[in-house]
Amino acid sequence: MKRVLIVLIGITFFSSQSFCADELSRIQSEIKQVEQKNKKLEEQVKKSDKTVAQTKQDLVRTADRVSSLEEQRGKMQVKINELDARRVQIQKEMAANQGRVSDAVSGILYMASNPSFDANDMREYVLTSAVLSGVSQQFDAEIKRAQVQVIELEKILNARSVEKEKLDRSAQKYTREKNALDKLLKTRSAQNEKLKNEQAALQKKLRALSERAKNISELSAGVGSSEMSSDARFSKRKLNLPVRGHIVVHFGEKTALGLTSDGWRIRTRGDALVTAPADGVVKFADTFRGFGRVVIISHKNGYNTVLTNLGRLDVVPNQEVLAGEPVGRMNADKGEMYMEVRRGNRAVDPARLFKQEN
Repeated sequence: MKRVLIVLIGITFFSSQSFCADELSRIQSEIKQVEQKNKKLEEQVKKSDKTVAQTKQDLVRTADRVSSLEEQRGKMQVKINELDARRVQIQKEMAANQGRVSDAVSGILYMASNPSFDANDMREYVLTSAVLSGVSQQFDAEIKRAQVQVIELEKILNARSVEKEKLDRSAQKYTREKNALDKLLKTRSAQNEKLKNEQAALQKKLRALSERAKNISELSAGVGSSEMSSDARFSKRKLNLPVRGHIVVHFGEKTALGLTSDGWRIRTRGDALVTAPADGVVKFADTFRGFGRVVIISHKNGYNTVLTNLGRLDVVPNQEVLAGEPVGRMNADKGEMYMEVRRGNRAVDPARLFKQEN
């Protein structure tokens, strides 16, 4: 009996050892499979990160081309409008000149059909000759003026044709670049889908914050900014405005309501492209009462830039953006951005940081 028990114990012991070895082998195999999957995922993430980074660079370059084309098209349209105005003016002058020429011709025809060359009345003859000579000179002058106007009108029409052709070519190029930009934005949006999903709770918090905030300053302070630094520089160089246009209200000037402006009001074209003024992180991207859609970007050294009156947003909170990367477009019906720069809880004069385009 004792011998049987020992045999049974031995069998159980070796069976247990065999089971443990099999279990350990299975676990090690699973670990190896997980490690292989994880390695593949890491490679996919790296590849995706490279694609996102490349998309961002492409966005910056394409956005700059689109903004330049928008500006060029605006200037060409102004030139065409000026040429049209001059053309109308010349046509009016030519119509008036036509009347004067007709009067001069009538005078000459009258004198020619009613000569008064009586040899017995020399005084009458001299007067008639003088009048006829004066009318003839007037006729010559009006004809020469008409010739000059015709030549100028022809030049204007030719110049307008050239500008119109340039505008048409520019419009085609603009359409291609804009389509490329929209395609890149869709790609970036798809890449940001995961980020958007992760931001649901943050969006809710930001909406609650915007409900509580009374003004832009409170909103900017509420979303926070990067850490303050002893280095108070925003950038080593003067930055371009986030939207092409001219400044109508400067920092410290009185607004139409008699309030002192804490930023700049930039008059621009409706639907104009809006880009990030510098590298940073989007802290807020949503509507805010009285300011349309608002984007707040946090930059280094405690700076925030606040961009308002957008009609479309192309970014989400917590998204990193590069300088010149599109963040949205202006409201098509309200071409005026209010831009504010803050450092901590204090408004900063944008003139220290931005190039002024007037």
